[in-house]
Amino acid sequence: MLWRDREESQNVEDRRGISPTGLAIGGGGGLLVLLLGLFFGVDLSQFVGGQGGQGEEQVQRPVDPAEEEQAHFTKVIFHDTEEVWDDLFRRMNRTYQKPVLVLYSGRVESACGMAGAAVGPFYCPGDSRVYIDLSFYKDMQRQLNAPGEFARAYVVAHEVGHHVQRLLGYSKRVDEARQRDSRDAKHMSVRLELQADYFAGVWAHHAQEKFHFLERGDVESALNAAFEIGDDRLQKKAQGYVVPDAFTHGSSRQRVRWFREGLRTGDVNAARQLFELNYQDL
Repeated sequence: MLWRDREESQNVEDRRGISPTGLAIGGGGGLLVLLLGLFFGVDLSQFVGGQGGQGEEQVQRPVDPAEEEQAHFTKVIFHDTEEVWDDLFRRMNRTYQKPVLVLYSGRVESACGMAGAAVGPFYCPGDSRVYIDLSFYKDMQRQLNAPGEFARAYVVAHEVGHHVQRLLGYSKRVDEARQRDSRDAKHMSVRLELQADYFAGVWAHHAQEKFHFLERGDVESALNAAFEIGDDRLQKKAQGYVVPDAFTHGSSRQRVRWFREGLRTGDVNAARQLFELNYQDL
């Protein structure tokens, strides 16, 4: 993936080395990392602790050149999303309100509560911020068998996709569904996650046209990542069997399908079909 010659985002808060002193989620071992750290999504209430609010403390951390490289990469990709979505919103006669990227280490306090690294990358609608602990990239490679820079870019674009959903009003539908019916809420959550995958594909479509950054094997690495984080795939790894009624993010087949569809079409408006199709047809 070609990315080194482009600009970093300026909408970044680097909180690495700053540790909240309130209660945070514990590590919980590999299973928690597998099931929570890879379910990067929208409903943080099931993952995070209380608001904390007990301040922060500076933690001395040695400079890790590899981590700094990943930070640089993430800032560049985040800026790529800003440029693409700014242009797409302009075409819709709308203004793209840019989110903020927060890099943290270990645990972080957001408007959605306190979260530990096991939660993985997440978007908090309460403060319009995308939170990423860069150690997640190592988890992708070592635990998920999902290596590759474009796979990591897909993760960033998926979280930004949740921000796009909020700006376009899709997230509100899920909030309303959760208040009406718990089963419908799960289905709506899956729809929302698959739509974020679709928006990640839409971004990749237009970013490729703009930056020409894809190299051989890049698309396959992102599709592999989408496959590896399907609910059925993760459930099978963790417990040996699959429970479709417990899906919150969609199956491997669905996640691959909708990322691929967004990448193929680049059509923002077609994202509405994620809420129009029958659930069994997703």
